[in-house]
Amino acid sequence: MKLEFDSQFLISVVFLGFVGLLCYLYTLLVEKPNRLRSKLMKQGINGPPPTLLLGNILELKKAQSATSKSFSETPSSHNCAALLLPLFDQWRDQYGQVFMFSLGPIQILCVNQPDIVREITVCTSLDLGKPAYQLKQLGPLVGKGILTSNGAKWVHQRKIVAPELYMEKVKGMMNIISESAVSVLNLWSNKIEAEGGVADIKIDECLRNFSGNVISRVCFGSNYAKNEEIFLKLNTLQELLSWKNMSRRIPGMSYLPTKTNREIWSLEKDVNEMIVQVVNERKKSAFEKDLLQMVIENVKDDNLSKEDIDSFIVDNCKNIYLAGYETTAVSATWCLMLLASNQDWQDRVRAEVLEICGGRIPDLSMLGKMKQLAMVINEVLRLYPPVTVVSREALKDMKFGNLDIPKGFNIWVMVVSFHTNPDIWGDDAYKFKPERFANGTIGSCKLPHVYMPFGVGPRVCLGQNLAILELKMIIALILSKFTFSLSPHYVHSPTLRLLIEPEHGVNILVKKL
Repeated sequence: MKLEFDSQFLISVVFLGFVGLLCYLYTLLVEKPNRLRSKLMKQGINGPPPTLLLGNILELKKAQSATSKSFSETPSSHNCAALLLPLFDQWRDQYGQVFMFSLGPIQILCVNQPDIVREITVCTSLDLGKPAYQLKQLGPLVGKGILTSNGAKWVHQRKIVAPELYMEKVKGMMNIISESAVSVLNLWSNKIEAEGGVADIKIDECLRNFSGNVISRVCFGSNYAKNEEIFLKLNTLQELLSWKNMSRRIPGMSYLPTKTNREIWSLEKDVNEMIVQVVNERKKSAFEKDLLQMVIENVKDDNLSKEDIDSFIVDNCKNIYLAGYETTAVSATWCLMLLASNQDWQDRVRAEVLEICGGRIPDLSMLGKMKQLAMVINEVLRLYPPVTVVSREALKDMKFGNLDIPKGFNIWVMVVSFHTNPDIWGDDAYKFKPERFANGTIGSCKLPHVYMPFGVGPRVCLGQNLAILELKMIIALILSKFTFSLSPHYVHSPTLRLLIEPEHGVNILVKKL
């Protein structure tokens, strides 16, 4: 009798647990998203109808597959928004400047209204924070963050290094940037001589080596071999976590032991352990005045456990990698591609470089005088911005303009769409025209606040100044030594991973001046 009673009790507990789990999943995946959407629908905001559990993921995946197969654009037009994110333009035309869509249960408000974008980008409140879904999905690459005592905000939202101190560090290491650039010049010179005066060079790997060497020495000290191994693993992680792997956005998919997820977990573990090893070696060795030391100094007095301190340092090292390594390499690649296909601008910038430097390696003052080069770089970052989407999450109910955004909703600002909107930039918005920046970013278009290649406001990318200095140095030195044009092997095929990258790389024909 007792055994029968125990069995019935156990069955009841299991049944109630199962019912509770179903209720929880229904609330998380159905009731909460519907409740959030209804609050915006009452304000007249609509969007594509989501399917149960998947939201609009299948539509996005289908559109992405269609564009990757049909793309045949030439370098003369640079409408990356229509190419890489075609559905967003369609949804904007259909539902208005502000619309909503879903990535599974994740509700996203896409804002294309410039006055509201201005309010969002200058908001300093931590209640407009990094999206929780982004931290979960991209956590292996950017870090998952450390919760503060109230469990509501992420520690890594604060700046680990004051921008002015960061720049002082970078200015003091200009020799590292120039030495790394000169190594690229020497490599290209050897290839040109070996190939009889003209070399067909695939520049992507050379530029990654350049930026990797800089970020390794400026940020992480002299252990380049170890840092290079970390960079390679992070680069693989970036590919696995890119937009192309849309299936990971399906609820629960990132937790299943699929082949891709197992590889992601293994790489994340390896990278974290390697960074902690570098940090521990640093603590035992002589003091080095680099950014890693500044990160370590910044948290040593915080009331955090050793595990939290290690996690904080690892997260920020990953973010420095993204800002200073991959961003610089990809932007330099696009810059050389555009100069190779626009000979007049290549000649103009080269003449400026030769006049200012007179054959010398440029210093910080010389780089600051290169107005034509600055115009070109600004235009490159407009057409192929490192930040394609600025994303935030409302951690409490918030109001921007006439929009009441409920807690839990995510906000997207489509940078790549703003950067090439003909209503803002004119009929030549898809063309490479550096002269639009002749008066700086303020005079570049009707609404200059929508130009945000590194983000804007209080959360602007800390690594942007280092990236710009690297870009100016490598482009100036290449122009001073070589002339180049697009190789017949080049295929113009931008693709969206975490950054907009050339899917098949960039080949240019290079010869000495």
